[in-house]
Amino acid sequence: MTWAAVIGSPIEHSLSPVIHRAAWAQLGIDGWEYRRLEQDGASLPGFIGGLGDDCVGLSVTMPCKQAVMPLLDAIDPLASAVGAVNTVVPSSGVLAGFNTDVAGIASAVRRACSLAQRPLPASALILGARATASSALAALGELGITTSTVAARRFGGPGSAVAAASRLGVTIEQVLWSNVEAVLQAARAVDLIVSTLPAGVADPLAQCLDVRDGQVLLDVVYSPRNTALRSVFEAGGGIIAEGTDMLVYQAGAQVQLMTGRSPDIDVMRTALEEELERRSREGAAS
Repeated sequence: MTWAAVIGSPIEHSLSPVIHRAAWAQLGIDGWEYRRLEQDGASLPGFIGGLGDDCVGLSVTMPCKQAVMPLLDAIDPLASAVGAVNTVVPSSGVLAGFNTDVAGIASAVRRACSLAQRPLPASALILGARATASSALAALGELGITTSTVAARRFGGPGSAVAAASRLGVTIEQVLWSNVEAVLQAARAVDLIVSTLPAGVADPLAQCLDVRDGQVLLDVVYSPRNTALRSVFEAGGGIIAEGTDMLVYQAGAQVQLMTGRSPDIDVMRTALEEELERRSREGAAS
């Protein structure tokens, strides 16, 4: 059977199967299976080495986005510059890696600004400095922002946004998370804040933010959707770039890579929203 999968750990709650299956149905692709497969750094080499011709692609999530790179035959230049692969496509015995998170972030911001009838942001603050932050730097470059501020607890280590900035040819100002006033000053000055932090980590900062009318937020946390950052931005007249849009747009690019066909993003978005609503109802009932 022809199949694709999302790999990572933990993986049981991944929404990728819902989105990809909706895209396949809309494209008329029948008889394919999309799986969730638990993989970590230890199991990944054996899994990748055992892939056969029946696999058409992998959606890659943490902790495998960097670990998968040395296991591939070819890596797209953008993914190499970012330092993270979120898509693997086998083709004629060659395993190629791509990064569609960049397209997902840029498209989510473009859509939010278009719906609000506001210009694209000209300056940005990124919260966090790991793999998603590196993708955000590349996405900001696509939006025309080549100098950004990055606030994080630390800036070294694998997948660092500092290393990605050097490879991408963009400039970043580093602000330590512990310097709250410096982070708040940076937040006040920019048009866009991109939070790549796990749920709850940005809550203390959100309590101190002064949001400008028209300032844009992209919080990659979409479940729960009503994060403290989002609530502050909505109350202050900010514009919300949906984390769900990032997820849908990056998945749409994955479908294109895996099938060679362009899916209907609205169909994928509807499937995602319906699944999130279903999970919300189940959570409320339990």
